[in-house]
Amino acid sequence: MTQRISILGCGWLGLTLAVKLIGKGYRVYGSNTSNVKVKELEAKGIIPFVIDINDNHINISDFLFSDILIIAIPSKNISAFKNLIKKVEKSEVCKVLFVSSTSVYPNTNGIVTEETVTNNSPLAHIENLFRTNAFFESTIIRFGGLFGYDRKPGNFIKSGKKIDNPEGFINFIHRDDCIGIIEQIITGNAWNNVLNACADSHPTRREFYLKESEKLGNSMVVFNEKSENNYKIVTSQKMKSLLNYEFKYPNLMNY
Repeated sequence: MTQRISILGCGWLGLTLAVKLIGKGYRVYGSNTSNVKVKELEAKGIIPFVIDINDNHINISDFLFSDILIIAIPSKNISAFKNLIKKVEKSEVCKVLFVSSTSVYPNTNGIVTEETVTNNSPLAHIENLFRTNAFFESTIIRFGGLFGYDRKPGNFIKSGKKIDNPEGFINFIHRDDCIGIIEQIITGNAWNNVLNACADSHPTRREFYLKESEKLGNSMVVFNEKSENNYKIVTSQKMKSLLNYEFKYPNLMNY
C-alpha cells in the first residue's frame, strides 16, 4: 500500500516538499488556507484541502486519513494546536513531523545543542505538546533561517535599517537541505527526536550580509556598530550523525 503523507501548510517549503515526495511514490495530501491555490496543488499531483487551524470547527478527518503528518505552518496559536492535536489523536496518523525553528534558543554567545534550555515561548510550548503526546510518535526539526531560490538573504535587509549584531553569527539552511533532511527522517524512521538543522558554516552577520547584498547590487548596507553582538551558534551534529546526512550547501559563504 502506498504510504500516505499529509502536509499541513503547502507554502514556500511545504509545496516543494510535497512535489518531491510525490516523485518518491508517496500519496500526498496538502493544505492551504485559501481556495486560491487549490488548482495549483491539484496540478502538481497533490490532493488539496483548505484548512485554517484557527477554525476549531473545521472537519479535517479526510486530510488526516494518513500515515504521517508534516506540520509546516508559521502559526504560534497554542490553543489552535491543542485542538489540532485532539483531532490527530482520533485519526490514523501515527507519526508527526513538526517543523520548528532555532529561534526557540536564547542567544548564549556560544554553541547550542538540542539539550540547550529553550526560551519560554509559544513555539517551545507547541513543540512540547507534540513531544509529550502518547498517541503518536513525533520528531521536532528546528531549522535555521530558510533561504534558497527566490528567497534571497540580501532581500531580508530593509532599506534604511541598520543590521544589529554585525559580529554575531548566522544560522541558516538552504531549502534543498530542509527537504533532504525531512526525506531522510521519513525513510530512516527517525522518530521521537528533536533535531537541529543549520548549515555547517556560521559566518558573521557582517560578512554574510555584505556578500548577499553584493549579489543583488546593493552596496548600501549599514550595521549597528553599537549593538552588543549577542549570538548563538547552532550545531547540527546530532542530526548529521543520526541521519548520516551531508549538507548540499554546507558553506554559506560559497554557494
